[in-house]
Amino acid sequence: MSIVELRRYTLHPGARETLIELFEREFVSGQEAVGISVGGRFRDVDDPDRFVWLRAFPDMASRRRSLEAFYTGSVWREHRAAANATMIDSDDVLLLRGPGFTPAPGTREVVATVCHPTDAAAFDAYAVRHLGPERALHRTEHAENDYPLLPVHTGEEVRVWFGPPESPPPPWPTRRLRLEPVTAAARRAV
Repeated sequence: MSIVELRRYTLHPGARETLIELFEREFVSGQEAVGISVGGRFRDVDDPDRFVWLRAFPDMASRRRSLEAFYTGSVWREHRAAANATMIDSDDVLLLRGPGFTPAPGTREVVATVCHPTDAAAFDAYAVRHLGPERALHRTEHAENDYPLLPVHTGEEVRVWFGPPESPPPPWPTRRLRLEPVTAAARRAV
């Protein structure tokens, strides 16, 4: 299991494709060069001004070192103004523990379910019955955010998984995100 950030950005109207092009051209390889595993990157199907993505780290100490290296490095310094100009909010971040997630090639849409269970044992029983390993189940990571320059949500218990909507739906508050993967073909069409 890895430390995973699920990052949901709210962008200025019409800026999503600009950010995606910059992200794919500069930020994927720039982060991977400092030990960050960049996972799925998505357009929110229901909100044209949202970009959703995941990145993973082996542990919290690696997370801190990799984030420090990236955000003080040349790639971020050179392109941060352009990236930040597309964003209204980049602080909607869940810090999770899980396997990470990258959709299979050719996947056209993914559903991410964000669930707020009130009973961990009851959720675990639900997960055993309804969520197989292909769902890439993630849980809140309660470690202190040791890179405070990038805020994360605290004080909430969440479970996040990927795949088609499950049946029956969980009996706890959930939010489903319909996501279109950013693919090589889609990047070329931009």
